[in-house]
Amino acid sequence: MTAARISSPADHPQPGLRERKKIKTREAIRTATYALVKEQGYDATTIDQIAERAEVSPSTVFRYFPTKEDIVLTDEQDPILLALLRSRPAREAVADTMRYVMREGARMGFDEDPEAARLRTQLMVQVPAVRSRMMESMSVLGRMLCVAIGERSGRDPDSLEVRVYTMSLLGGLMETALYWGERDHEDDFAALLDRTLDVLENGLSMENR
Repeated sequence: MTAARISSPADHPQPGLRERKKIKTREAIRTATYALVKEQGYDATTIDQIAERAEVSPSTVFRYFPTKEDIVLTDEQDPILLALLRSRPAREAVADTMRYVMREGARMGFDEDPEAARLRTQLMVQVPAVRSRMMESMSVLGRMLCVAIGERSGRDPDSLEVRVYTMSLLGGLMETALYWGERDHEDDFAALLDRTLDVLENGLSMENR
């Protein structure tokens, strides 16, 4: 959902040995990719170079990430955030739940690994293929979120209302990341996210133009 990094609440079940090895391999591939992109640019970075830097085979890179764009965009947060959403108090308003979850996602990704977050959003702004893949990945995440939000709201996950609400949240998150990147990351991302959520909850205010 955000920067590629592992971070979960202390009471969240930790992954087993096999999953930890997979995560370690994914992190090695991502670290190699970020380093190469910073050194020579995104377009000049090849899968073979990434594999060599990460000390894995090119086939291993493709096994974990179908495309180069996925290396930049895929992270380990989605299952954590879905579990966090489902753990919130049953009587909590859906809007309050989603504000909490999205703030937590920002904290986990953007605050704990700001360098990776800046590089990711920079690539989203500069590389059309990354931006396009981001939209595709949000569609996949959106389907999972629809299920969780449907559970909390008591609505059909495939209803128009749930789908529109969910994709509005994800679209708002993407536009916030792009806005942040377009302005050279000068703003505080958490503050921008709060502004986004205020707009989604309250609409455009004539007083705040």
